[in-house]
Amino acid sequence: MKTIFLSFILSFLLISCNGIGTQKKDKFSIEINPKSKQYRLNDILDFDISKNNFGEDVTDVTYKINGHTISETNEKYQLKDVKLGKQILEAEITTQSRKTHKIQKEITILANQSPKIYTYKVLNTYPHDKKSYTQGFEFVGDTIVESTGQYGKSSLKKWNIFTGEMYKNIQLDSQYFGEGVTILNEKIIQLTWQENKGLIYNSDLKQIGNFKYGKSKEGWGICHNGEKIYKSDGSEKIWILNSETFEEEDFIQLCTDKSLFSNANELEWVNGKIYANTYQKDGIMIINPENGAIEGIIDVRGLKEKVEQIDELDVLNGIAYHPARKTFFITGKNWSLVFEVVFEEK
Repeated sequence: MKTIFLSFILSFLLISCNGIGTQKKDKFSIEINPKSKQYRLNDILDFDISKNNFGEDVTDVTYKINGHTISETNEKYQLKDVKLGKQILEAEITTQSRKTHKIQKEITILANQSPKIYTYKVLNTYPHDKKSYTQGFEFVGDTIVESTGQYGKSSLKKWNIFTGEMYKNIQLDSQYFGEGVTILNEKIIQLTWQENKGLIYNSDLKQIGNFKYGKSKEGWGICHNGEKIYKSDGSEKIWILNSETFEEEDFIQLCTDKSLFSNANELEWVNGKIYANTYQKDGIMIINPENGAIEGIIDVRGLKEKVEQIDELDVLNGIAYHPARKTFFITGKNWSLVFEVVFEEK
């Protein structure tokens, strides 16, 4: 059953310097043993550059992944404390005359363990506006800050989930398709979909600024850990943004032990992990923010069937954690209910 659900959810380059000059693209290469199209975290490998001719003896070789040196034990190298996904393995070679060469090769590193599978237990249900195409969902105390989508219908609102009281509801300009939302440093940050822009508001939902995306192609989900912002864009990447400048400084790539995965949608930071709705799937990923490993999959099938079955009913999207209650609140696009749940390992 776990395997079925998981399937449901889920170049050599050359740089030469210090007087060597430009070489043919494939002249130098790194050999990896054992040979494989994919490796896994903590695999122990043998790297070899001995088949290359650098014109003189090699005195030193250092291997790095994305600039971080890989530690050596008995001439073997362990893929330890590295990010997952498509990464750059680099050999930095020093020859007898102190000339240096750098050889790069892309490798794919996957997680070394299968995700744990979780299910849910419904504790309570609360009314939800079935006209809300929910894109972002986050608590401030007992107040929900909710972002909704669709051109000409996108909004940002604050309301009390326990009383139903609407505190404020603003409409976005028709040019914007609202996406994920998060609250950091007393600022509300709302993404837009394909408009390459994030919108910044004060606590009264007055827009006070905006920022452009960098390399990420779209705006999907957003959360933070108090220091850094995490942003999904529909690809296998979750971007890490500077919380002051909103500059994309880094990214992680989502992986299980079998493959890379994309479509992380609405995001929520909970106890050191990222919880991500999986777009078009009734599942939530639990992601390690350090390396991108998908450590858990929450099977939330069945919730959609419990809401009013209207023509506009769409997919699961919206996950907010209430720290005081230690429970999750889940809804979807045009769902008539919000479900208060806890997750349990199968």
